[in-house]
Amino acid sequence: MHVGLGLPVTDPESLLDWASRAEAGPFTTLGLLDRLVYDNPEPLVTLAVLAGATTRIRLQTEVLLPPLRETALLAKQAATLDRLSGGRFVLGVGIGGRADDHVAAGTDLRTRGRRMDEQLATMRRLWAGEPYGEGAGPIGPAPARPGGPEVLIGGFKPRALERVARWGDGFLAAAPPSWAGGLFDTVRAAWKAHGRDGSPRIVAQVGAAIGPEPVIDEARAAMGAYYASSGVADYMVAGMLTTPAAVRDAVARLGDLGADEVMLYCFGRDPGQADRFADLL
Repeated sequence: MHVGLGLPVTDPESLLDWASRAEAGPFTTLGLLDRLVYDNPEPLVTLAVLAGATTRIRLQTEVLLPPLRETALLAKQAATLDRLSGGRFVLGVGIGGRADDHVAAGTDLRTRGRRMDEQLATMRRLWAGEPYGEGAGPIGPAPARPGGPEVLIGGFKPRALERVARWGDGFLAAAPPSWAGGLFDTVRAAWKAHGRDGSPRIVAQVGAAIGPEPVIDEARAAMGAYYASSGVADYMVAGMLTTPAAVRDAVARLGDLGADEVMLYCFGRDPGQADRFADLL
């Protein structure tokens, strides 16, 4: 079972320390969330910095919100990061749902799903070296990975899960083991129905904090603040894993359900958590 770390966003200066510790440990991926109207570092810029400070670990947006961005520029940024990281970049995407992000971006919340479908189709064409369209040629650089960086798609509703089979290489599941299995099965069924070869890569995500009580309290407060406008803050905070036994159990259960990787998403700022997670794994 591969295990990655989702990085906290409230202390950007500490992320190089997190990345260094993760690179030295057993972890396979560093993940970073995306918001616009929030006090978080921009994920593509941040992962570019972390790419230069690491050599083997994957760098993943978890999830980036394409509807907030201009498509051709996003395709170029993703290809550049993939190229300069030696193919280590993973583009995790989702449609998001917070209205203030769309107000600030000048985009339409109501059409975000349709817009992302169009964006994914365009980016796939551009990464394959095709011209943008009438009056505009190809947009480089060519990504390190043929066809573009690996694309993982997150979501819960049927249309989002079916989108994995149409445009993605795999699925990002931010769900506890108790109901992640049904999502996995739905994604695999859609993959087969679309005639895709092989199987989707499935990456699960759980919130976790390990350390002294102040570290856990800080992580709970940060998670609660992040989800404050979502209506599920209490539920998310209650589901945070805070003991070694709980973390080990969740990783094992998600592996039994068929997850290829589990991301331990950290909201507490203490980089020492990377070492504690490494020890318990």
